[in-house]
Amino acid sequence: MTQFGDFSVAFPEEENDISQAEEWCVVRCGKKRPRRIRFHDYHKIYNIPGLYEFLFYERLRCQSPAVICRFLRRELEKSGKSPATLKVMDLGAGNGMVAEELAKLGVQNIVGVDILREAKRAALRDRPGVYHDYHAVDMTRLPRRVLSLFKKEGFNCLVSVAALGFGDIPHRAFAQAYNLIDDSGWIAFTIKEDFLHKRYTHGFSKMIQKMARSGLLDLRLRRRYHHRLSVAGKPLSYVGMVGVKKGNISRSILKTCD
Repeated sequence: MTQFGDFSVAFPEEENDISQAEEWCVVRCGKKRPRRIRFHDYHKIYNIPGLYEFLFYERLRCQSPAVICRFLRRELEKSGKSPATLKVMDLGAGNGMVAEELAKLGVQNIVGVDILREAKRAALRDRPGVYHDYHAVDMTRLPRRVLSLFKKEGFNCLVSVAALGFGDIPHRAFAQAYNLIDDSGWIAFTIKEDFLHKRYTHGFSKMIQKMARSGLLDLRLRRRYHHRLSVAGKPLSYVGMVGVKKGNISRSILKTCD
């Protein structure tokens, strides 16, 4: 096991046979019994301070938060826009790694959204002050009070990093967030490259294809990049996209993507 702070981590020996969705490790905190934790068991990871950072940034060298913020900054500069003018919804916010990068750009108003209460607690614990507000809610079943608050925020930017395509954020949740962004607002997200291939028939892939064809998103940048290493040490390729919203995702489009 590798010791890091108050916990130690061991990785599986048969690493080459593990898909990204099934990656796991064994974690031991202090004198407690070791636990096997899947990398997508975020609620368990967030409850252990420093574990998320160790797994994805120290060990697996994740670059997505910094990369998508760099892409967004580049497109803002081309359009003569200042990051300070953005009111960002950070969808799938987790413990605030993306918001931290946005703040470095000069973004001053960031609202975090994640379905996990553990994510909200971790963000407030690890990065206090980086969010203007944070909501642990299901975007497909928004309480009226929260929906009203979101509409009043006047979001002009949606950011979602490394949270799409695996089912962590359903396509209907993304659509709800997207539709809350003002027209001509900025949209920036990342997704695993494989999920954009036409052979994938899950909802998000179909929805992105339909959005592009119907002109709902004026795509300014689409670029392949190195997201992180797999647990076996192989590079995982993602695609970063930055565009400008031109219209809402209709119910008819959603129905064809279910």
